[in-house]
Amino acid sequence: MNPTYYYDIHLPANMDSDKKYPVIFTLHGKGSNEKNMFNLLAPVADDFIIIGIRGNLRLGSGYQYYDLKSLGNPIREMFDEAAKQLEAFIHYVTEKYPIDPGKRYLLGFSQGAILSMTLALTMGDKLKGIVSLNGYVPDFVKSEYPLRSVKNVSVFISHGEYDSVFPVRIGHETAAYFKELAPRLTFNLYPTDHGVSEENQFDFLNWLKKDAGLTTIKE
Repeated sequence: MNPTYYYDIHLPANMDSDKKYPVIFTLHGKGSNEKNMFNLLAPVADDFIIIGIRGNLRLGSGYQYYDLKSLGNPIREMFDEAAKQLEAFIHYVTEKYPIDPGKRYLLGFSQGAILSMTLALTMGDKLKGIVSLNGYVPDFVKSEYPLRSVKNVSVFISHGEYDSVFPVRIGHETAAYFKELAPRLTFNLYPTDHGVSEENQFDFLNWLKKDAGLTTIKE
């Protein structure tokens, strides 16, 4: 298989050739790129394989995974294809590198958060957990996609209280939706716009390490 997506991979500095590692796949926001996401995870780069997935569609100087009819309204055919191809990519990369398939995480921001939550719902316990930063689940995913149980999937959702792109109401609605499905849900609000604060970063890094059974970061 030729991977559909260009990707940037960071392997732990002192890798044990006999060991399989937890992995975090990152999905960037609309108009951004895979390299912008690595800084969020740099503090845990010695514990996880980190794979930044670049959207395959150009948008200005950056990229996207699908296009929109309007804000919050993805073009369905493009969204369907992205969800399908990203799942195939995750399986492809798991075979290619020393990845523990029982410890696969997704971390996405905005458009990447939307896809991370969608993939959690379609892949179920093929994923260990997701971190969703300022996103939502499209209505057609909830009502028309073949959904798997996420009762064994760890879910970290955060949203900006002053998000001017996806109002905080959307964060509350998204958390309420997952609360009914995912017992291992963490939902936090932060006093930010459509972005990621240092506090938010600190919290999800510790959440990732704890969930993967690793030592957490001290303040």
